[in-house]
Amino acid sequence: MQLEHSVADGVATVVINNPAKRNAMTADMWRALPPLLGTLAGDRAVRALVLTGAGPTFCAGADISTLREPGDEQQALAVRAEEALAGFPKPTLAAVRGYCVGGGSQLAAACDLRFAEEGALFGITPAKLGIVYPSSSTRRLVALVGPSAAKYLLFSGELIDTGRALRTGLVDEVLPAGELVGRVAEFTRVLVARSLLTQAAAKEFADGRTDRDAHWAERARGSGDTAEGVAAFLERRAPRFTYDV
Repeated sequence: MQLEHSVADGVATVVINNPAKRNAMTADMWRALPPLLGTLAGDRAVRALVLTGAGPTFCAGADISTLREPGDEQQALAVRAEEALAGFPKPTLAAVRGYCVGGGSQLAAACDLRFAEEGALFGITPAKLGIVYPSSSTRRLVALVGPSAAKYLLFSGELIDTGRALRTGLVDEVLPAGELVGRVAEFTRVLVARSLLTQAAAKEFADGRTDRDAHWAERARGSGDTAEGVAAFLERRAPRFTYDV
C-alpha cells in the first residue's frame, strides 16, 4: 500500500499501488501525496506528470478499513492531496483503467487532463455513504463537466462508462484496450517538447487566476523561450525550451 514514482524522459509517473483494495487510498497514501508532488515539482528533470493505478484499476476511492481518523479528518486528507495535485505547476494527466470512483475521481478531476481505456468506470459516491462532498471538489467538478452532469454524478452516486464520461468532458480521450500506455507516452512526449512557460501560464489562467498577466509577461521577457521558439520556427528545427517554474 504505497505511492510509487519514477522519472524518465521528462515525465514523472506516480502510481497508486494498493491492488488488494483496487488501489484505494489509505490515510498514509493521502498524506504522502502532497510532499511527493512538492518534490517532483521542484525537480528540473520533470516537465509533466502522469498519475495512474497499478494493474487494471485506477483508484476505487478511500480505503475505509485503514482510515482511523474522524470523518472530517479523512476528508481533509483527501482535499489536501487533491489541492496539491491541482496546484502542481506543470501539466498533469490521469491515465485511467478500470474503476475511478470516489477519491479516485477526486484525484483524476484534479489533473489537467484525463485519458481513459475503454471499459473504465467513473463515479462520485458520497450520496451512498451520507457524506457531504467538499465544496472545493464540487466546484472543480462543476467547472469540468457543468452543473447538470455534476449533479447527476453527485446526487445518484451511479457509475458512468467512458462514452458518457467523454461526452460530459470528464475525460479527454478514450483509448481501445491495450492502447492507453502507448498513447499516454506519445502525448507526454508532445507536452515535454512544448514550452513550460506557455503551459504554466495557461494552467493558471484556465484555473481562474485573472490577476497574473503582468507576472507572466515579466517571466516571458526573462525566459528566452519566445526567442528560442521564433528562432526554431525560422530555422525549421525543433525548439529547445529551457524555462522551468
